[in-house]
Amino acid sequence: MRYLGRFLLTFLLILPALAEAHGPTRQKLTLSVDVAAAPDAVWAVIGNFQDMSWHPAVFSTAGKGGNAVDATRVLTLEEAGGPTISEVLYKYDAAKMSYSYRITEVDVNVLPVTNYSSHLTVTANAGGGSHIEWKGAFYRGYPNNDPPANLNDEAALAAVGAVYKAGLDALEKKFGK
Repeated sequence: MRYLGRFLLTFLLILPALAEAHGPTRQKLTLSVDVAAAPDAVWAVIGNFQDMSWHPAVFSTAGKGGNAVDATRVLTLEEAGGPTISEVLYKYDAAKMSYSYRITEVDVNVLPVTNYSSHLTVTANAGGGSHIEWKGAFYRGYPNNDPPANLNDEAALAAVGAVYKAGLDALEKKFGK
């Protein structure tokens, strides 16, 4: 009984330290926009995994595999020779107008995330037009405790949010509200 009491006392003293020692939590973000165009018209623009020319931050896309699972693409940002993001497609459903992909390689100074996955979906609105949803899940760019400000949860959420917003704003401009 004496050993049990010592164990419980030790456990209760260590417990607060264990609570402080956790690593990062998975962040989730969903942004969406409604546009005037029919879902088929929107999907014709964004449904090709190998073509992300609709996004204003993407200078070029190079890849292989088309829209098949395990297809890859490399996005060059801003200009020729600009930073790159490598991605792999892991789910594609043309009938449901949806695909899912993961980042396989990115410099955290370009996009401050790790273990990033994302889903892009187009659905019909009841009153006409389309609903475009872009959602992702990821960890911050710094996996340990006490991250620098540019690699913390807030920086990761802000950066991914800016990417999604720029893309959705461009689609809204193209297809109308």
